[in-house]
Amino acid sequence: MKTKEALLHEIEAILTYKPENKTSINPNYLEFLEIEDLENIKKGLLNKMGKLKEEDIAWLEQFKKYD
Repeated sequence: MKTKEALLHEIEAILTYKPENKTSINPNYLEFLEIEDLENIKKGLLNKMGKLKEEDIAWLEQFKKYD
């Protein structure tokens, strides 16, 4: 099972799939979120990515391996 911190970093990575748009999330939010909440956020982001370039899809696939 993943930790909240690990899931938070994965969510940040998904939101920052283009390096010029780095996104960070305040870790204090972890106090209010459960692991299930974070997993649902991650899955929702992956589902909403829409049409992507082939290289972007390959990059995102690394996060699906851990579900």
